[in-house]
Amino acid sequence: MSYATSARQAFIDMLGTLDHLAGRAEAAGMTDDVLSEKLTEDMFPLELQFRVAVNQVLLALNQVGGAEASLHEAPYRSLADVRHGIALARAQAERFGPAGWAEADETVDLTLPNGVRFVMSAEADIRDWIMPNFYFHVTMAYALLRKAGVPLGKMDFLPHMKRHSRPRPA
Repeated sequence: MSYATSARQAFIDMLGTLDHLAGRAEAAGMTDDVLSEKLTEDMFPLELQFRVAVNQVLLALNQVGGAEASLHEAPYRSLADVRHGIALARAQAERFGPAGWAEADETVDLTLPNGVRFVMSAEADIRDWIMPNFYFHVTMAYALLRKAGVPLGKMDFLPHMKRHSRPRPA
């Protein structure tokens, strides 16, 4: 399986997780004020955890996926906005199939806003930069919603695993 096939499916699945988490917050009666929740003062609030996770997918599509996707710069103002942003990113991930992605060894030259520069292969960009950041922010969104009182369990982090569920052998 190519890095592109694997990454794309992970993005689609975990964007589904983010949507599921936001939906669980809505179902639990959370107000949009939950978006300001933080684990500690020096960490991003929930809104930015959602937005950065979504933007990691869009950044990947821009860097190696053959897309020209605009990053979500404006803060999400509501859980409905969060879900809309997730849906837009998921549609982008679904639209740009692995065939259009850069070859695994193609060079990616990434300069961060703070001036730090990374030069790596497309595969390394996804494996070493995008995926760890993506999963970090998805995990922080989960943790912040748990902290806020949304009843979440492990399967809420992995709802896509239902497609692999089978009855126990007799």
